[in-house]
Amino acid sequence: MQFVTPVDIAKSPIQIDHTKEVVLLGSCFADNIGRRMQEAKFNVLVNPFGTLYNPQSIAWILERTLEGAPFTPQSEELFKDGEGTWHSWMHHTDFSAQTAEELCQNMNKAGIQAAEALRHAGTLIVTLGTAIIYTLKADGRLVANCHKQKDSLFDRRRLDTEEITDRWTALLRQLRQANPGLRVILTVSPIRHMRDGFHVNQLSKSTLLLAADQILQKCKDDPSMPYTAYFPSYEIMMDELRDYRFYADDMVHPSPTAVSHIWERFTQTHFSRETLSLIDQCEKIAKALSHRPSHPESPVYKAFIENTLRQIQTTVNSHPYIRMDKEIEKCNTLLEK
Repeated sequence: MQFVTPVDIAKSPIQIDHTKEVVLLGSCFADNIGRRMQEAKFNVLVNPFGTLYNPQSIAWILERTLEGAPFTPQSEELFKDGEGTWHSWMHHTDFSAQTAEELCQNMNKAGIQAAEALRHAGTLIVTLGTAIIYTLKADGRLVANCHKQKDSLFDRRRLDTEEITDRWTALLRQLRQANPGLRVILTVSPIRHMRDGFHVNQLSKSTLLLAADQILQKCKDDPSMPYTAYFPSYEIMMDELRDYRFYADDMVHPSPTAVSHIWERFTQTHFSRETLSLIDQCEKIAKALSHRPSHPESPVYKAFIENTLRQIQTTVNSHPYIRMDKEIEKCNTLLEK
C-alpha cells in the first residue's frame, strides 16, 4: 500500500558534477541546498548577496553583477538608519556597516566574487520565494530587504507572470553571453510566506510557477538562451510530504527531514552515478572525522586517523578539483597529539 503521492521527476539533462562551480541564489531554501552541496564537496557560491526572495530583486542583482558597476557612497541603494548604521536596500543586513565606504567595500567585494563565479560556473540554481515585491513610496525603487524599517515607507504588490517572464528572458540572454556554457535550474521555494496569509501565499506561489513555466518555454530551442530546467521543490513539499511532521516548529519551514528528502530527490535528478559515488566517499570521510573516540591517544585511534588520511589523499589524487585542505589539516592535528 502506498501512503504518499510521489512527484514524477525525469532524469535531467543538466547533470552537475564536482568539476564545475555552482552558483545558488534566492530564498533561504537556496541556503539549505547550498549547504548540502558544500558538505558534499562541490565548489559552490551560495547567496553571495544574502537571501533574496522575489524574482525581480534576484534579476536586479544579477544584472548589476554582469554590468560590473561598483557601488559608491553616492549610490541610491544606500541609506542610513536612525541609529547611524548604513544599509543597502538590495542587500542582506550582513553587509550593513557603520560607514557608507565600508558598506560599499563589502558589496563590491561580493559583486567581484559573484561575477567571477558566473563567468566560469557550470550551473546557476535560482530559488524563487515570493512574487510579492516592496517598493519605496518616495521614488518607486525596488527593495529587496526592508531592514525592519517602518511599513509606511513601502508599497507592496504582487508581480504578474509577464513582467517576471520578460525580465528573466532578457537576463538569461545576458547570462548566456557572459558564459555560453552556463546552465540554469529554476525552482520555487517550498517555504510558505505567511505574513499576508494563506490565500496571498498561494497566489504568489502560483505566479512563480506560471512564470517559471513560461520562461522554460521561451528557452526551448532558442540558442540565445542558456539551457534551463525546472526542479519541483515546491511540489515535493506540497504533495510527497503533505504532513505537518515534515515542517519545523514554526509550521512554515521544512524540517531537516524534509530538506534531506528534497536533497535526495535533487541528487537523483541532477547527479550521475559517478558523482553520487564520490559524494558517498566524501560523506564517509566526514563521518570518520566527526567520530569522538573514548581514547583519542590510543594506537587504535591513531591508526584509524592514518587510514582516514590515506582515504582523503586517494580521493584528492583521483579528483584534484576537490578541496579537502581542512580535513587533511584536522588529520595532521589529531596525529600530532
